Amino acid sequence: MAAESLGVAKKNRADEFYTQLTVIEEELRHYRQHFKDKVVLCNCDDPYESNFFKYFAMNFNFLGLQKLIATCYAGSPFAGEQLSLFDVIGVKERITSDRQPHKIEITEVLDLNEDGAIDLADVEYLLKNSKNTLTLLNSDGDFRSAECIALMKQTDIVVTNPPFSLFREYVAQLISYEKKFIIIGNINAITYKEIFPLIRDNKIWLGESIHSGDREFRVPDHYPLDAAGYRVDKQGKKYIRVKGVRWYTNLDIPLRHQELTLYKKYTPEEYLQYDNYNAINVNVTTDIPYDYDGAMGVPITFLDKLNPEQFEILAITQSWDGNASKIYPQQTQVSKTGSKSKVSKLNDGAAIKVDTPPDNEVYYIVDDEYYIKTYCRVIIRRKGVTQ
Repeated sequence: MAAESLGVAKKNRADEFYTQLTVIEEELRHYRQHFKDKVVLCNCDDPYESNFFKYFAMNFNFLGLQKLIATCYAGSPFAGEQLSLFDVIGVKERITSDRQPHKIEITEVLDLNEDGAIDLADVEYLLKNSKNTLTLLNSDGDFRSAECIALMKQTDIVVTNPPFSLFREYVAQLISYEKKFIIIGNINAITYKEIFPLIRDNKIWLGESIHSGDREFRVPDHYPLDAAGYRVDKQGKKYIRVKGVRWYTNLDIPLRHQELTLYKKYTPEEYLQYDNYNAINVNVTTDIPYDYDGAMGVPITFLDKLNPEQFEILAITQSWDGNASKIYPQQTQVSKTGSKSKVSKLNDGAAIKVDTPPDNEVYYIVDDEYYIKTYCRVIIRRKGVTQ
């Protein structure tokens, strides 16, 4: 396969993926107005290697930050691996010896070469400035530790790429402490029972810059490169291309106020009604009809274009959401090759009843009737519609 899904790629806490600087720059340029006089925390980031830390250090004065904090957990696969930013006597040796968890706090970034810009040449001297500090942590540096939570409490905005296996817990902590954030996650997190209600209730939304394709992440040296989408640079650093990534945030961005242009006219022949949800099926976001007033099931990628002033979110076609109007008994699944098996998957998704078995498509038989199931759908309705 050309790229790995993030759900597979980040199976456990030890899988540390580092985001490329270009990916960070592309997204964060839309949030400049939010950072003035703010304290920013990168709490899943070895500051020696994290491009989130590098971005905010280089743009510290441009953004008008009050403080930048980055923390590294114990045993980080990148900790001290290449101290490309700092060479501080007594600090470098201590960190590389046992990869102890640590934090860096930046309150001043000076233009030491007086070229009018802050670049990596200036950032290298950050810790030689007495106003900036590197401190070993007493705990393991995990974002859930009391020590790291205390740091979160004193910050305004959290920006990072959290471990995807802990995404639910990570977001729950951000919401619990009422923090603003910009983080990267798997698009399938939309379907999690812990995440979707936050999206439905307009507490979280998707970011500006990633709506399709894959992105490149740096991975630890021990990570197996068994997929087609990878490379190793001249320094031996490994990178892998990953699909299905999205930015998640609760900071306002311009995209949320752009109205989606609708041009398709509703016809019952084109927009089939679900058998187990009171909604019609829309296969592509651009095919949302402009003249339909009822509920519609759209792909989860619709959320890339969601304007909350134009549409309201009603439900998601997952069994845990409890909005299905019908529960099916055990059914027979028929594969594309015609093989049959007893399953109950039809209850977790939107089903469309058809008159005859479809060709070259998985379908289900329930009480001698035929059904096809769509991929997960978000149930929406146009705003301003009187029901």
